[in-house]
Amino acid sequence: MGLEKKSDARIYMDPDDFHPSSVPMLTEKTYQNSPNRDPHQLNSHLKIAFEDVIGEPSTTHSFDKVWICSTALFEISKYLIYKVLTVLLAIPLSFVVGILFAILSCLHIWIIMPFVRTWLMVLPSVQAIWKGVTDSLVAPLFASMGRCFSSVSVQMDKN
Repeated sequence: MGLEKKSDARIYMDPDDFHPSSVPMLTEKTYQNSPNRDPHQLNSHLKIAFEDVIGEPSTTHSFDKVWICSTALFEISKYLIYKVLTVLLAIPLSFVVGILFAILSCLHIWIIMPFVRTWLMVLPSVQAIWKGVTDSLVAPLFASMGRCFSSVSVQMDKN
């Protein structure tokens, strides 16, 4: 009851065995025929290593143990938080995004494209009508305004 011996826990890290790389420290089992989950390289910009985020210049260095521990904590937290967030968000978000793409596809196929095709069929006749209106109303108006203002001369005087 309070007199038990407490054990001292320590982490021993050998700096010679530590080789920083872009490969995460914790990797899952790799299968021989594992599918490429990003075949179009949509998220190639997310391949971030510790050295891409934190870098110490050659003039200032922290202790080697601090650097090793911070690298390990960065990799472990990145790995674990990603796993937790995917467990919580992947299925609901994929459901929502699936519904969104289904709605957008339906709107595009059944509303937008028929509307665009209809306007493309109607536009040649609208173009002919618009050309007639501009030739008979707008062009003579601007021609007369041009003739009226052609006799106006503007002189600038420096005073």
